[in-house]
This record gives sequence, structure tokens and C-alpha cells, in this order.
Amino acid sequence: MHVTVGTFNVNNLYSRFHFKATADELKGGLTLRYEFTDPVNFRLRTYNGKLVKAKKTLDTERIRDRILAMNVDVLAVQEVENIDVLNAFNRNELGGLYSHTSVLEGSDPRLIDLGVLSKLPLGAVTSHRGAEHRAAPAEAVFGRDLQEVEVLSANRSMKLFTLYNNHLKSHYEHKKDPEAEALNDARRRRQAETIARIVAARMGPDSRYIVLGDMEDPPRSSSLAPMVRAPGLGLVDALANPQETNPAKEEKGGPGPQTTAWTHRNKAAGEPATFSLYDQIWVSPALADTVQEAWIDRRTLHGGNGSEHDPAWVKLAL
Repeated sequence: MHVTVGTFNVNNLYSRFHFKATADELKGGLTLRYEFTDPVNFRLRTYNGKLVKAKKTLDTERIRDRILAMNVDVLAVQEVENIDVLNAFNRNELGGLYSHTSVLEGSDPRLIDLGVLSKLPLGAVTSHRGAEHRAAPAEAVFGRDLQEVEVLSANRSMKLFTLYNNHLKSHYEHKKDPEAEALNDARRRRQAETIARIVAARMGPDSRYIVLGDMEDPPRSSSLAPMVRAPGLGLVDALANPQETNPAKEEKGGPGPQTTAWTHRNKAAGEPATFSLYDQIWVSPALADTVQEAWIDRRTLHGGNGSEHDPAWVKLAL
């Protein structure tokens, strides 16, 4: 049998419905005001002091179109608000393409989580949101989670493989701050070390598993080295030489990507664009020979079609 497995950072897939602090005048001259006086019974979704808003309809539709075009069997997603939002998106935008969904609440202050959409049944789903690192034992090492998901055969008679879905610490986004950047690099390194430790403890040498998601760094970065080069894992980069659904959009005033292996484009003012494989798929040695194809759905807009990340997937012959 062939199974396609992908990863996609869908970029803030929030609900289309949200409360604001006040309600303006309604038809009929009625004015309502909502007062949140009991902090136990509500939680405002805010980030950097601003209310979190729903994803724009056009961007939601672009995400929908990309997922429908890929049509993979199992898709790990990052930056979804909760299970209700993912189920509504699957039902209303994807036409119920996926029979099985999973989201576990992580620890992100913006309340964005990791999820899985699957045509195949899912078995045990495990959260590692509380995992710690010896360098900072008093805090959770994952800002969101490390989501472990078993993918089963259609008749549930066997486990096909285990997914480890990730979204690691981002680079410092708000202004160029070398000190903050160094701290975030160190955080990703601790996260990579923790992934390697957890996977090695839970998987045997012949186990079938896939470590994937938005790693926020290139595969050969020093931050990811503890996971990528962990001798007990022997992970294989399934996206070392991927095919593209279409060529990369032409760059004006600078060189384009030198390889097909990229999913994230960054363009600083006055500087040429850089291209990195942030979204990765690593397979265990037991799955390495099953990888038949690797693909990246290439954006048609420089900023990305609904997300600044391009989705990637592999085809496995199991």
C-alpha cells in the first residue's frame, strides 16, 4: 500500500467568530455591552497586547486549495486554534476530506496548537507539552508541544507508523536583537535534544516513525544537530531532493533559490531573499527504503499562499 504523509504550517488558523470588548449598535436601535468581570470564566486571545483575530477568508481559502491539491493521506499541521476549528475547517472547507482529526492543547500564549488530519484511523495520541530539559528543569521545554500520534491501517489491525509533530521556537521576529536570537537558538537546541531523548526512549531500533513539522531552522543547523545527528535515531532526511508542484516564482533584483529543498522565504529590506527548509520530514531507518517520492507545493506569491510556509509531503510504500 502507498501512504502519503505531509506537514503544513497553516499560519494562525483561528475561528472566524471572536468576541471584542464591546458590541456596537445593532439593528433596531439596541445597544449591548459585554463586561468580562470574572477572570475565571473567560480568556481573551491576545498577543503583544492585541486581540487575536480570525484568519482572513481569502487566506483560509488559499490554505484550503493547497490542502485539497495535495490530497495527502495524513497531514500534520501547525498553528491551529483548537479541535473545533480544525473540525470546522475540515467539514466546511475540505468537504470532510479527512475522517480523523486530532488536536491537543499546548502551552502557547496565543493558544495555537498542533494537529493531525488523517484519512487513516488514529491510535494513541500523546502530548509531551510538560517535558523538561535539564538546563531549565522548572519550565516546559516545548512552547507548544511535541505531539505523538499513532497512524493505523484502515481496518485498525496494525500500527503503520508513529508521527512526532513539532513546531519549535521561532526566530526573534519583532526587531533585530542578537541577544534574543541567541536565546531562541539555544531554546531550539534544547528542544531538539528533548525530541531525540523522547523518541529514543519510546521507539525501538526497528520502529517505524516520522519526525516532522516546522523546525524553524535548516536541517543542518547547529540548533537541530542534537536531533538530526543523534546516533540512537539515525534519522533520514526525506526532503533532501524534493520535487516541486511548479517552479519557484522569479526573484527581482536578486538570485532565486539554488535548490528545490526550501519551504520558507525571508526577504529583509534592501537584502536578497533567503530560502530555507524549515518544514521537514525525517523518517526512521525502518522507513527509509519506503520513501518513493518527496514533494513541496510551491507558492505562487512571494509572501506565500495563505501561509509563509510551503507544505511538503512524501509518498511511502508500506
